[in-house]
Amino acid sequence: MSSKIDELINIIENLTLMELTELVQKLKDKFGITQTAFTVPTAGTIQPSTSPETKEEKTEFTVILTSVGDKKIQVLKELRALTNLGLKEAKDIIDNVPSVIKEKISKEEAEKIKTKLEEVGAKVEIK
Repeated sequence: MSSKIDELINIIENLTLMELTELVQKLKDKFGITQTAFTVPTAGTIQPSTSPETKEEKTEFTVILTSVGDKKIQVLKELRALTNLGLKEAKDIIDNVPSVIKEKISKEEAEKIKTKLEEVGAKVEIK
């Protein structure tokens, strides 16, 4: 691997979630990349392991906003309250659904976020 690529990987590793989201969007726009080029494999596309000893209980979850619904402003307010994001960052999440809200959180926190956002009309997935 070239040193330029190594340097780029180091820079990307240190980006925040919002910066990474912005980078991906700009790459899509710049090179005309479709959404499917950045699709993450889902459970349906990954072959499960057949050995029982490799089955681990999931301890970290990701919350994904899949739809804002009719009450965009209420969803925005609730999202900001739950995540402590600034107005621009929260608006970017809402404007680019599906969007990751939080990653590597406990099941309890993920359920709390999902419940609060669904109360104001949003649709949320936990993975």
